[in-house]
Amino acid sequence: MSNQRSGNWKPAALGDGMGDMKLRNFFRTAASVVGNDTDAQFYFEQIVEHINNGGSISTDDPTTVRRILGV
Repeated sequence: MSNQRSGNWKPAALGDGMGDMKLRNFFRTAASVVGNDTDAQFYFEQIVEHINNGGSISTDDPTTVRRILGV
């Protein structure tokens, strides 16, 4: 038996939600930058809306990506 106390444990990188906010801001800016390309603008806005509703875009599932993009 050891008299050493157990150490504190925490994950290596604490998720603070800032990554999602930065991605949302990036896609919002991209939607405004594409200009007259309404298709690209629509898809960027779909992603922004999905993130605003609490959704995640970290997926490799094609069905989920289609649902997010509305295609």
